[in-house]
Amino acid sequence: MALASAPSAGNDLSIGYVDMQRLFAEAPQIEQARAAIDREFRPRNDALVRDEERLQALEAQLAGSGAELEPRQRLEREALNLRRSIERRRDDLAEELRFRTSAETRALETTIEIAIRRVAEHAGYDLILTSPVAYASASIDVTDEILAWLHEDMGTTPR
Repeated sequence: MALASAPSAGNDLSIGYVDMQRLFAEAPQIEQARAAIDREFRPRNDALVRDEERLQALEAQLAGSGAELEPRQRLEREALNLRRSIERRRDDLAEELRFRTSAETRALETTIEIAIRRVAEHAGYDLILTSPVAYASASIDVTDEILAWLHEDMGTTPR
């Protein structure tokens, strides 16, 4: 209790707070990373969707088929192989997507740390806290300044 009421002796601290969830939702670098990942993975995802549609058509054909044994076995084998291929490729795609997303997130975390440090040094902050915290007053929230730095770094304008 003595520490809490001790005089500051002229050492006023300047404290800021950054809402990390908001940064990860609004940073232009996140939008750029999402677009790059989408461009990278969309063709493979589209191919999976086409194969899933083909599998549905095969299964519908089998359900309505009163075909001879040999053509029916061929269709069943084709459907089984296609189903296995889809599942394997879907799992591979999900794993690669997690890996790429994680790598992009780590890169963005580094950029955000630089932004926070630069804004803090420029504005003379002694301490910057990041979320989650129990409470932070809006008067110490510097998230807008960090977002502005990130936009400037990307050469974009904030919305």
